[in-house]
Amino acid sequence: MPTLWLSDSQKVGVAFCTGGFLFLLLGLILLLDRALLAMGNILFLIGITLLLGPGRTFLFFARKQKWRGTLAFWVGIALIVARWTLLGFAVESYGIFVLFGEFFKTIAGFAYNIPVVGPYISKVLQVAGDKAGANERAHKDLPV
Repeated sequence: MPTLWLSDSQKVGVAFCTGGFLFLLLGLILLLDRALLAMGNILFLIGITLLLGPGRTFLFFARKQKWRGTLAFWVGIALIVARWTLLGFAVESYGIFVLFGEFFKTIAGFAYNIPVVGPYISKVLQVAGDKAGANERAHKDLPV
């Protein structure tokens, strides 16, 4: 049986990130349910920490180039917990876009192979990656 390059804790981290994404999506579908959004944020942060490790997670959020994204992400979480769900979700979404926008160009390469709609999805992800500043840094500061 072939082994994956992920360790056991990283596999658990991927599961937590997936669960966090699903809770965030369900919270969005249920008209910005505060409890589901908060649970999704907690699961996502635990997953990122398990996936990258505590030191690399801290370095990811503490990068000088991403201070606006980090600030927006944490302020968004605080606003969601403080019952300002709509504003908190909007601020947090901006933070996620700035923090993880570099990965859009990577995902675009995989999305291009989807039949029929792949090239269109890939183009949208390429533009989103450019807007997030992926061309300026060329993935030099990614923690992984």
